[in-house]
Amino acid sequence: MTTTISAAARNAACNAIVDLIDQGSTDANGDLVIQTSGDAEVATLALSDPAFGNAAAGVATANPISDDSNATGGTAANFILRDKDNTEVMRGLCGISSAELNLSSLSIGSGDTVSVSSLTATMPASDA
Repeated sequence: MTTTISAAARNAACNAIVDLIDQGSTDANGDLVIQTSGDAEVATLALSDPAFGNAAAGVATANPISDDSNATGGTAANFILRDKDNTEVMRGLCGISSAELNLSSLSIGSGDTVSVSSLTATMPASDA
């Protein structure tokens, strides 16, 4: 039998996870950090406060994300979302399609401007 989660439970779980990004007091915002496969920083983009809106149907959409106008540079492989104290909350893979974070190019030059136009976090309805 497939385990399923009600819409209310999906929304509550998704909200609880993304709300962790708003915790802390070291920085004014949480961050989206794009990294190499060795976890070296490629670009860091400041998230809004709050970072995400309330989930609907288990999906929370990020509020506007600031550009990194002076990227460190490198080959993007993964990303982390971290809270205001720079503690990792979640991570995922970067790609040019079908990844958790799709970029127009994985090659980011030093000094480039990096923009992310949208980002969502999803709590699945079932384990199937």
